[in-house]
Amino acid sequence: MIPESLKTELQSRIAAAITPREAAVDVLKCLQAHYGWLSDEAVEEAAALLGLSPLQLDELATFYEMLYRRPVGKRVVHVCDSISCWAMGGETLMAHLAKGLAIQPGETSADGLFTLLPCCCLGNCGEAPTMMIGDTLYGNLTPETALEILQKERTTILPKEERP
Repeated sequence: MIPESLKTELQSRIAAAITPREAAVDVLKCLQAHYGWLSDEAVEEAAALLGLSPLQLDELATFYEMLYRRPVGKRVVHVCDSISCWAMGGETLMAHLAKGLAIQPGETSADGLFTLLPCCCLGNCGEAPTMMIGDTLYGNLTPETALEILQKERTTILPKEERP
């Protein structure tokens, strides 16, 4: 259930939009930030707020790579697999990250900290290969520097007593 303060904020955003549909992605992103992912219940809550059908919102949520319709880790690692990143070693980068996390692309690490996802383009072709964690873009990566970044992320997620 959406907290009243968040519901009020979302209603304000919807009211400021020209049409409720214009605010749909923003509402979904806010609910995802609140819940961690977009469950069927979250999509239904968004639909009720927007006056749209859950199917219309599910279509949006499954189209956008940054909206998650299943649980994800505390940090989602998007690895660009565009032609530029692929040509500059993106495939090797993805394989190295998967091995370092002991998962396959699309999976979440056993500790629940990281979900590894391919992404069709992160718009950072000049610094290929690229990955993004949260809102932070990392370019000119090597497999080693990417694993170092994951280690730094791990230390920001875990309480001090659980850090390696």
